Amino acid sequence: MKAVVCEAYGPIEELQYRDFDEPVPGDLDCIVEAEAIGCNFPDGLLVQGLYQAKPETPFVPGMEVVGRIIGIGDRVQNFNLGDRVAGLVMTGGYAEKVLVPAVNLLTIPDSADAGQVTALICGYGTAMHALKQRADLKAGETLVVTGASGLTGLAAIQIGRAMGAQVIAVASTDEKRAICRENGADACIGYGDLKDAVKSETYGKGADVIFEVVGGDVFDRCARSVAWGGRLLVIGFASGKIPKFPVNLALVKGYSVVGVFWGDFTAREPAVQADNMKQLLDWYQSGTIAPVVQQSFQLAEAAKALEIIHNRGASGKFVLFP
Repeated sequence: MKAVVCEAYGPIEELQYRDFDEPVPGDLDCIVEAEAIGCNFPDGLLVQGLYQAKPETPFVPGMEVVGRIIGIGDRVQNFNLGDRVAGLVMTGGYAEKVLVPAVNLLTIPDSADAGQVTALICGYGTAMHALKQRADLKAGETLVVTGASGLTGLAAIQIGRAMGAQVIAVASTDEKRAICRENGADACIGYGDLKDAVKSETYGKGADVIFEVVGGDVFDRCARSVAWGGRLLVIGFASGKIPKFPVNLALVKGYSVVGVFWGDFTAREPAVQADNMKQLLDWYQSGTIAPVVQQSFQLAEAAKALEIIHNRGASGKFVLFP
C-alpha cells in the first residue's frame, strides 16, 4: 500500500510518499480502508520531533481516518466487515489502509461527509474535551477563544455555543474575524487590545473560560483577563513560545490554570472519549455544529498540506484523499 512516511525526525518537507507494509489486525483491532484522512497541526509537530510523543522511525503520521472496515480481529464484537467508521490512531493515519483499535472506532452513517467527519475527531475532539471535562463550561458563561479562525478554534466556538456560552473570538485580521462570526461567535476582537476588549465585552468581569492555543505574549494577556473563579485552558503554543505563568495572578483572582492534553486523555479514558464523539456526531447530524473543510489534497501532497497549516494558512479542516 502507499503511505506517507517519516524516515527520520526533521523538516516536514522530508516526508516520503512510498510503499509501506500493510497493517495486520490484532485480536482487538480493525483495518480501515481510507476514504478520507484528517491533516492536523500536531502531525507536523510529530514529524519534526517537537511533539510530546516520539515514535520510533520510520513511522506513518496521522491520527484520523474515515472509511470502511476491510479487516477485523478475532475478538472484535461490535463491528463487521464493510461498516463505515471514523477512527482515531496515534500514528498510521496517512496511509491507504489504517490499523485502528476497535475501541477507537465509531460507526457513521453513509450520508455523513467523510471530510467533515475527520474534523470531528481531533479538532472538535480536543475542543470538546477541553470545554466539557477540563473547563466544565456552563450555560451563560463567557468563553474567550484564541486562534479562533483555525480548526480547533472554530470547533471551540461552535461547541461553546452548543453548550450555551457567550463566545468571544480572538483573531488577527478582519477576514479571520469574519470567519469566526460566520461560525457563531457573539463578538470578535483582535490581539492588540485583547485585555481591554475582554474587559469591555464582559462588563469588567473578565472571561469565565479562556481557550488558549497561541502561547507567548497572548497567554500573558489572557492570564490578566480571567474572571474570579474562571478557568484558563492551556491547549497549545502555536506561536512557538512557551510562556511563564505568574502564579500570583491565580492566587489573587481565584482562578485555575488547566492543562489540556487530548491525546493522552483518549488513551487513558477511551470510554469518555467515545461519549464525546457520540455527542459530536449527534450535534453534527442535527446541524448544531458544522465543521468547515477548507481544502482537500491527495495523500501524496501531505507535506504540502502540513506546511500550509504550520505557516498559519488554515481556517478550517485540511483533508487528504488516497
